[in-house]
Amino acid sequence: MKETEPTILIIDDDPSFLRLFSMRLDGEGYRTVSVESAKKALDVLPEVRPDLVITDLRMDGMDGIELLSELQQRCPGIPVFILTAHGTIPDAVTATQTGAFAFLTKPVDHEELQQRVSEALTTSPMFYEPEESWRSGVVTRSASMEAILDTVRRLAPTNSRILITGPSGSGKEVLARAIHKASGRSGTFVAFNCAAIPADLLESELFGYRKGAFTGATRNHAGLFEQADKGTLLLDEIGDMPKMLQAKVLRVLEDGQLRPLGGEQVIDVDARIISATNRDLEAAMESGDFREDLYYRLNVISVSLPPLADRIEDIPLLVAKRLQQLAVRANAAKKSFSAEAMQLLMSQKWPGNVRQLQNVVDQTVALSSSPIISAELVRSTLGTTSAKLPSLSEARDEFMRGYLLQLLAATSGNVTQAAKLAQRNRTDFHKLLAKHDIDSGAFKP
Repeated sequence: MKETEPTILIIDDDPSFLRLFSMRLDGEGYRTVSVESAKKALDVLPEVRPDLVITDLRMDGMDGIELLSELQQRCPGIPVFILTAHGTIPDAVTATQTGAFAFLTKPVDHEELQQRVSEALTTSPMFYEPEESWRSGVVTRSASMEAILDTVRRLAPTNSRILITGPSGSGKEVLARAIHKASGRSGTFVAFNCAAIPADLLESELFGYRKGAFTGATRNHAGLFEQADKGTLLLDEIGDMPKMLQAKVLRVLEDGQLRPLGGEQVIDVDARIISATNRDLEAAMESGDFREDLYYRLNVISVSLPPLADRIEDIPLLVAKRLQQLAVRANAAKKSFSAEAMQLLMSQKWPGNVRQLQNVVDQTVALSSSPIISAELVRSTLGTTSAKLPSLSEARDEFMRGYLLQLLAATSGNVTQAAKLAQRNRTDFHKLLAKHDIDSGAFKP
């Protein structure tokens, strides 16, 4: 774990300036590490793990611009200040186009330095985990997410089934992949979205079929349970699985065996099951939409992912990684967000969570003609995405909340009367009000 205070790596080939500049930042409460060349900075980078890099522009060997480019490859998104005693407009343009967070001229104004450092550390993505790490796909520095990762790392080597809950777009599949990587299981990771396949095809996809089982079955087909043998099967959006199929999945979980459609022999399967949903499965059980026995088979261990709005400190990190991915995919120079644009991204509610954030980054990168993405473009893109159609579950919840509000308004907050109008018993109606955070007392005279 990193130290509590932010770490600033300072590079300058003038020993006296380096010493005085470090003392100034030390006095502000930061932890500083000073080196006299870009090469030494790259050597200490893995150990120091800085939150901010401040480098001189003119240095022997690798200069500040070259160091900036190398840092963007090794730890994408880390804020970098360029310092120079010979500040010129071309230098500043080159530095900002390359992705420098700030370009400051020596001697550095104390108040400007304080302000710029504070801005940079607010949006700093800190340091990535090594790419070969089991958790490399999970981008976070959030304390709540770190606690979740610590829990699943300890649980991963077991065969315990895990139910991951959380809002749509919060990264449930990414976490499931991390669990599989940490599990040491020899088989593959197979992800299956129960809401993305028509109900009449779900059974053949999950359990497989034999040649001739139905019209069009011209060959044997291994189902997803079989494909995930010795590995992990993620049943995503498990709350949308049809009731008939829930019973068949339950039998596989109980017996460890399945019979493909049209098959005569049962097949033994050893797939570790992880399920995920953004629905309230306990409410689905009470309404009869989800089997109680299947719920308790799947929910041996429960992990709840927080929405992105509850971990805004992860936004710079997520943005930096997405920008790097887009640059590699397009074989182009990596773009970056201005400080104001990043602060704007961090101020949003993000109802679509990480997925929505990635969509905004993708759109702004595609639309920006400059290597620095402006706050104006982000505002324009956010206005466009805010008009996006909601998902089916979001639309259903919105309708249900509006319907409940209308009932309470019509009955002046009388829950008994409202429940009768809705043709639900009073207990169920109270649970619906609690689920949608509605206070019936607000409607009483």
